[in-house]
Amino acid sequence: MPYEGLIRTYRKYLPEIKDESIVTLLECNTPLIPSEDLSRRTGLNVYLKYEGLNPTGSFKDRGMTMAISMAKENNAKVVMCASTGNTSASAAAYAAKSGTMECVVIIPEGNIALGKLAQAMIHKAKVIQIRGNFDDALNIVKEVTDSYPVELVNSINPYRIEGQKTAAFEVCDVLGDAPHFHAIPVGNAGNITAYWKGYNEYEAAGISERLPKMLGFQAAGAAPIVHGHPIEKPETIATAIRIGNPASWKQAEAARDESGGLIDMVTDEEILEAYKILAAHTGVFCEPASAASVAGMLKLSEAGYFEDDRGATIVCTLTGHGLKDPNTAIKAIAEPVTVDNNLMAVLKEIGL
Repeated sequence: MPYEGLIRTYRKYLPEIKDESIVTLLECNTPLIPSEDLSRRTGLNVYLKYEGLNPTGSFKDRGMTMAISMAKENNAKVVMCASTGNTSASAAAYAAKSGTMECVVIIPEGNIALGKLAQAMIHKAKVIQIRGNFDDALNIVKEVTDSYPVELVNSINPYRIEGQKTAAFEVCDVLGDAPHFHAIPVGNAGNITAYWKGYNEYEAAGISERLPKMLGFQAAGAAPIVHGHPIEKPETIATAIRIGNPASWKQAEAARDESGGLIDMVTDEEILEAYKILAAHTGVFCEPASAASVAGMLKLSEAGYFEDDRGATIVCTLTGHGLKDPNTAIKAIAEPVTVDNNLMAVLKEIGL
């Protein structure tokens, strides 16, 4: 049977939605890629859940197909979100696909990767920049949607979490059980919340036999959960997780505590090193925030965290595609070499 998208595939685990209300771009069903290189480095069996191969290039499509479908079922005409980029791209695309809704996006000025901004704008969203950060943008969205007939589609919308939990289902479907560990970037903290929900539901249904330890990683300059208080001016190269007061803070802590896992932080340098390792040695190009999961895994491995778990299975979620933020990729590597237009110059440069 042809793949029919997230909602129809996992319908019995999701809130009921009429067929005519489903808005899908045939999202999800993303690959779980084994990394021999990272397995050698850590002594674990490492798999990469590559969410960058969703229709708009990030995991946000999982929750957005649910949020926009429910908004359509409720006859909403306008949806709205705050975003550092990926949410805006996804909301705009799914609103466009619905054929009935307009999308309004509030973004922090100067703090959004151009690839993501381009997506929101080409899908005809109304994009408004504010002189503030993501948390300021989300506060405005809450005020608007509380007082006007506008549907909020950030991850505090419970249908977003319902859609995102299906990534855990897919992991179990491929592996035959849950992994021993699951590493994931933490920004607004909806994704770690959703994965933990999904793993619990599959275990309760008897489809999987165990629950993983959830390992969440924030950027050092935007690590409110690690520090135990909001960060007023979060800063990190990983723009997708540049959030100082996560909406799903308490749920993320619950996922950490209930699973026996942890939430730690990684520096921008560690994120960029993991980002380059992934591209150069596994052939996977992800956006910088995605690499926080791998950076965290490598940090824990070097500290001996997995010493008693050699051969255990770990999944690292890569939340978005590298083309979301091409400027970072270009800055992270050397400029192309320029030579004269002749064969000998090319052969000399490649050492032949």
